[in-house]
Amino acid sequence: MEVIFWIATNVFGTPAILLGFIVLVGLLLQKKTTSQVISGTFKAVIGFLIIGAGAGVIVNALNVFEPMWKEVFGLQAESLGQFMGQQTFNSKFGSAVTLAMFIGFLINVLLARFTKFKFIYLTGHMMFWTSTVFAGVVVHSAGNVSFGKLVLFLSIILGLYWTLQPALTQPFVRKITGNDNIALGHTSASVALLGALLGKWFGNKENDAEKIKVPKGFEFLRDSNVITALSMGLLFLIGAIVVVMKDTPGAKELVAKAGEQNFIIYAMLQSLTFAGGIAIVLMGVRMFIGELVPAFNGIATKIVPGAKPALDCPVTFPYAPNAVILGFMGAFVGALIWLVVLGNTVAYIFVPTMIVLFFHGATAGVFGNATGGARGAVLAGFVTATVVAWGQYAMVKFFIASTIPDTAMWAADSDMFILGPIISFLAKLLF
Repeated sequence: MEVIFWIATNVFGTPAILLGFIVLVGLLLQKKTTSQVISGTFKAVIGFLIIGAGAGVIVNALNVFEPMWKEVFGLQAESLGQFMGQQTFNSKFGSAVTLAMFIGFLINVLLARFTKFKFIYLTGHMMFWTSTVFAGVVVHSAGNVSFGKLVLFLSIILGLYWTLQPALTQPFVRKITGNDNIALGHTSASVALLGALLGKWFGNKENDAEKIKVPKGFEFLRDSNVITALSMGLLFLIGAIVVVMKDTPGAKELVAKAGEQNFIIYAMLQSLTFAGGIAIVLMGVRMFIGELVPAFNGIATKIVPGAKPALDCPVTFPYAPNAVILGFMGAFVGALIWLVVLGNTVAYIFVPTMIVLFFHGATAGVFGNATGGARGAVLAGFVTATVVAWGQYAMVKFFIASTIPDTAMWAADSDMFILGPIISFLAKLLF
């Protein structure tokens, strides 16, 4: 009995170790060399641990961004309330999330094997974040759900989502790529579909975005890290200037946080810190996903030969690079508009995470261009910002408030926002 308890606590109860164990088994099943097994296992564990460090950096920067913009809009300064946060949530529920991710993938593989939906979802970092956010919704909605029930519920939801999402977008992917070799496996699917519909209804298919000559000076818009630093830097700068010009107690309290440093310089450094935190998280995600996906893929190809891989959204970008930029620009403008609207209506400070807006806006732009040309691409980007802005507000305030609202501000995506209320309803109904 003591041995079982020790394994439950130190293996299944420690997310990083459980993840390493899954990768280890996957690599061994593929008969990888000893060097590959050791390297892959350790890199997966280290990558997972890096995520927690990056999350802490991001939250510290958000603790400046949110009160600063509350002051800009004249809102009452208040915290998000009592919540676990990513690090605490990972330590308590991370093992359930990791196991559910693995079982959910196996369900995806089995559904691909025995149904007409022949898609294997291989965008590993999205698998992790979707599992995490959905778990946050379940725990917030249903309370302290038992380990087994949480794993079972999440596994079924995730398995179905990872199977059906690529199937829904595939008709448009075929239109974009001109073949049926790959599928889209990404949480931007909802805005991609909305973008395609908006393009069809309001766009002009003849005015293809790829006929437009984009100046080389705009090539930096394809680098998500640069975009994050520039756009968040702009928002931090505007907020800091407004705060410095105000003479309210809240403004003085914020300026005092900078100590002897100029508050504007302090705010700009926080914006770069935010971008750095996201870069750290992405590095950690790439490390463990770089080992996890090959392990998953090796298992999948043995069970479902000939299945189509559902891949990350950038696989669509080369087919319409101008639409990528137009989609992001539409999303960026929309994000600025909704930042002001949300702040002045529901008193919520929207955090326009450029990683989300770039990849989702760009993907929607490609889909919108396929049906409605350049106008469709811009409209698709704008609808992306609309879903992300209002979705983030609803998620943070109502569906994930006690668990990981901090994660919802920078890592949650379009599909998660749309499916979140459904997950919450099911959790309350079943638990």
